[in-house]
Amino acid sequence: MFEYELHKAMHAELLRRADLQRLAGEATRARRARRDARRTVRQEPEGPVSTGGVRDRFTHAA
Repeated sequence: MFEYELHKAMHAELLRRADLQRLAGEATRARRARRDARRTVRQEPEGPVSTGGVRDRFTHAA
């Protein structure tokens, strides 16, 4: 009976470790995806200068 309880405890510990490794891998992939997204934005040759158009910046003349 002792061996069975030891086996169950070891099995639970291995499952816990596997979950931690999986979560660490997901975090690494998410971090890498965010970094790659920032790199692609920086490498675009031209981007929008401002969000509003010319009409938004100036008032109408009399």
